[in-house]
Order: sequence, then structure tokens, then C-alpha cells
Amino acid sequence: MQASSQNTSMWHNTNYIKLLSAQVISLSGTGISSICLALLAYNLAGDNAAMVLSISFAIKMLAYIGLAPIFGVIIHRLPKQKALIALDIIRAVMFISLPFVTQIWQVYVLMFVINACSAGFTPLFQSTLPTILPIKHQYTTALSISRMAYDLEQLLSPLLTALFLLVVSFKSLFIFDAVTFIVSAALILTCKLPQVVSVCSDKISISSVLGNIKNYLNHPSLKSLWFAYLSAASASAMVLVNTVVYVHNILNGNEAQTAIAMMIVGLGSMIIAFLLPKLLDKYRPQRFHWLGMLTLIFAFALGSLTPNWVGYTLVCFAMGVGMSCIQTSAGLLITDACSDNDSGPFFAAHFSLTHFWWLITYLVAGFSVTTWGLSVGYLTMGSLCLMSLISYSYISIYKR
Repeated sequence: MQASSQNTSMWHNTNYIKLLSAQVISLSGTGISSICLALLAYNLAGDNAAMVLSISFAIKMLAYIGLAPIFGVIIHRLPKQKALIALDIIRAVMFISLPFVTQIWQVYVLMFVINACSAGFTPLFQSTLPTILPIKHQYTTALSISRMAYDLEQLLSPLLTALFLLVVSFKSLFIFDAVTFIVSAALILTCKLPQVVSVCSDKISISSVLGNIKNYLNHPSLKSLWFAYLSAASASAMVLVNTVVYVHNILNGNEAQTAIAMMIVGLGSMIIAFLLPKLLDKYRPQRFHWLGMLTLIFAFALGSLTPNWVGYTLVCFAMGVGMSCIQTSAGLLITDACSDNDSGPFFAAHFSLTHFWWLITYLVAGFSVTTWGLSVGYLTMGSLCLMSLISYSYISIYKR
């Protein structure tokens, strides 16, 4: 399979097409579920819905941080295809359970299980791509397409959800979410993935888990990437936690306009993800990391002025551009820093470490805006971006 893929276009690689389709379909369910979860939280908690969502997102990050490194240790022991299918099926079962939730604590439990599965699925999926796309340019393009899939989901999910809600209740959409994971599992089942035989016999232990994180941080390029992700996480947290607050409280908007604001963020991110593969053939990824962090600092500074729709549209677009400049090339840097045999543990360490930033930024974004208002909230998150830029620059310049 690998030999033939070197002589054909990646679009003739049926295994890649199936994996990409599985990702896109499951992402559509994930995106719709995020909006439905907000509606469920409001249905259960009313005015305290924001707090419920903040705790839910924090639980999500805790699952990622705690479990992704463990999956990193056992990745090379798992039959990847069977593991990916099992994780999809478990998530489908959890989503089927969500319409029957009547207590807030039940939301928290289901969110933990769902995201525990995601903590295993994402690094497994990412570490599978190099085995079916061994040519560097094809793999780079696949990473960008993967990123574009996330951004397209952010662009289209609010619109799809609004259309679905015209004819069905939001609880019914959780069933649709479950179906997307079942379809994803079916597509992965039909793939023919290369069998990678593990020669590792180390026992799973805390030291091996921490060892993967240490190995990741020992690479200056990856350590600087990790600090750049603080900026991306700050922007993402602000968008997810406070877009609805800004649109309703500052712009006197409604649910549809909140969806439009989210779509603008996704549009900015998708444009960069589309342009970046060709640019990465000429320029180093670090150049775009600096551009992304500076763009996000600008966006937070403008947001602190609480502008009208014109200014806020620019804020949202800049947020998307900045996040994509940082995140799109991450997989390429990780693959370059390690051999194919141990890419799984490195992807898992990256997944866990970067989501540590999301845990912090979700809490800071919610607390700062709730306590001091949107202007101070934007300045607070912008300060995190500035810290990110300083740390990134120091490592990139002095620690190589």
C-alpha cells in the first residue's frame, strides 16, 4: 500500500479518503452537539448555563490532559483500526444517552466519557495518517485538510443546527450525533491500514507516560510550539465561552447572529488552512506562528474596545486567522521531530500538553468576563497571548 501510494495522488488513496470521510462525518456530529449541549445546559440550569458549560469544558480538558498521555504509551500496542472503531461506538452510545439526562451531574459524567474516548481517538487518528501517506507533501496537505475540516465544521455546524431545529427538537439532534459516529466507525472498518508491529515491551507506568511528555518538551521546536498554543487556546476559549455573551449583551443580537459570528471565525481559519500548504513549501512554520500570535494580540486589543458589528466581525475573522496560523502546521513539526515508529506517543503528548492550556483558558475566559466584564476579559486573554509570544520567541531564539 505504501509503495503504490508514492506513485499516485493522495486522492486515489481509498484508505485516506475513507479516513477523511470518517473524520468529516463525525466532526459534523461533534459540532452540532456542542450547540445542543449549550441548549441542554440552558434547559437544565437557566441563567447558570454559562457556569455549567464552563465546568463541562473543564471536564473535557481534564479528560484530555489525564488520559491522552496514557493512550500515548499504549498506542503502539493497540490494533489501531479496532481501537478507532471501538472509540467511535462508545461515543455513539453516550450521545444516545444525552436526551434522557435530567440532572446536571449526568451531563458532567457523559461529557467525561465522551471526551475520554476523544482523548484516545485523536492521537490514534493522527498517528495513522503517516502510515498511509508516506510522502511528506501529501502528509502536509492531509494535515491542512484535516484542519480545514475542523474549520468547515465550525463554519457550517451553526447553520445546520439552526435548520435542523426548525423541524426537530435539540434533544433529537443528539441521536443524529450518535449516527455520525456509527457511520464513522463503519468507514474505518472498511479501511485497509498497514499493520505496524510493535517491538516495545516496556510496561505501562507513570514514568513512561511522563517520559513521552519529557521527550516532547526536549525538542525546542515542539516546546516553542506548545507555548504558541497558549495563544490559540486563549482565542478558542474566548470564542466558545463568550461569543454568545458579546452578541447578546453588546450587540443586542440573537441566536442566529451568534451563529454568524462563529461562522466568521471559521471562515478566517479555513482561508489560512487552505493557503498554508503551498506557503510551507517555501517558509518555515515558525514564521506563521509569529504571525498568528501577533494577529491574536491585535484581535484581543480590538475586542477590549467592545466595537460594533463591523469591528466585532474583524475581531472574529482575526481570531480564526491567528488560530489557524498556529495550529495547521503542528502535525508537520511533530512528525519532523520524531521517527514514524514513535509518532503516536509524541502526538499524544502534544494533545495532552496543549489541552492543558485550554483547561486554563476556559476557566480564565469565563471567570474574567463574569467578574470584570468583556473589556477586561479581552485584555486578560490578550495578556496570555503576549506571554505566549514572549515565551515562544525566547525559546526559538535562544534555546535552539
